[in-house]
Amino acid sequence: MTDQQATGRLLKRAQYRNHRSADRALAAIGTTLVQWDALRAISESPDSSAHDLAITTFQSDQSFGTLANRLEAQGLIVRTSGRGRRVEHALTDEGRRVFEAGMEVTKGVSARSFEKLSRDELKVLRELLERVGEVPE
Repeated sequence: MTDQQATGRLLKRAQYRNHRSADRALAAIGTTLVQWDALRAISESPDSSAHDLAITTFQSDQSFGTLANRLEAQGLIVRTSGRGRRVEHALTDEGRRVFEAGMEVTKGVSARSFEKLSRDELKVLRELLERVGEVPE
């Protein structure tokens, strides 16, 4: 295994641990990391299309559509017709409540996940991760 492969594996392991911790913590407020992340994306970019939200949440268009159906059925989002065939998304009051509760939960998870790093180390890690994967197409 090359150094790059070993580093990629460590990165994946750290992400997996962080996501598992977040999922467990978010279960206490009745949501999942995938659902909360969709609420976050909608909160940050109201009236975004399903395609834009799929990209933002690292999902396929089809996966995001299925997720949006579930969120709508739970009363967490509303979808309305936009220009052309575009479907726009917005949080309901309940969706905003779940998003905000999840924000507090995920802040705690992130704090625990990165507590062993100093502020300077965290800054260096962010700078390095921003450069990872910058492959010209």
